[in-house]
Amino acid sequence: TSTGMYVANRASDKITQLTDNVYVCRSGSAADSQVVSDYVRYFLHQHTIQLGQPATVKVSANLIRMLAYNNKNMLQTGLIVGGWDKYEGGKIYGIPLGGTVVEQPFAIGGSGSSYLYGFFDQAWKENMTKEEAEQLVVKAVSLAIARDGASGGVVRTVIINSEGVTRNFYPGDKL
Repeated sequence: TSTGMYVANRASDKITQLTDNVYVCRSGSAADSQVVSDYVRYFLHQHTIQLGQPATVKVSANLIRMLAYNNKNMLQTGLIVGGWDKYEGGKIYGIPLGGTVVEQPFAIGGSGSSYLYGFFDQAWKENMTKEEAEQLVVKAVSLAIARDGASGGVVRTVIINSEGVTRNFYPGDKL
C-alpha cells in the first residue's frame, strides 16, 4: 500500500470484496482505492436491496467506472473488477486511471505491471484450469515483486466461479 511515493505496507490486502461474487483489485493511492471500494460496496448493497437480486459483475464495473471518470482529476487509482454472475459467468474488467472500463480475458495493473506484459503475452492461454490460472498469477506477482521496488512482498489470490469464492495467501518466503 502506498501513501504518495512511500510504500507504507508491503503485505496489505489490496483485494476487496464488493459483493458475495464480485471483488476488486486495487492499485495506486490506497486512500483513493479504498474510498472508491467503500462507495461501490454501499451502492451495490442498495442495488441488491432495491432489486431483490445481486448486481452483476458488469454493473459493479460500470459503477466503479462512473466514480473513477467523474472524479478523474482527483483520483490516483487503477482498479480491476472480477467476479461471476448467473447471467454472464466469469468476467474481468480493467478500469485504469481516468475511468475507462475494458472487458478483458485477463487484466494486470499496478506499478509492477509494466514488467509483466511480455510474460503474459507468452504465458497466458485460453481455457486454463483454475490451478493453471492461479499459478500464472502467483508467478506473475512474484516476478513483479522481484523487479519493482514498490510491489508488495506477498501474493493473494481470489478464485471466483459458480461454486463460490476461494481466497489463497502465499507468503514472500514461499514464492
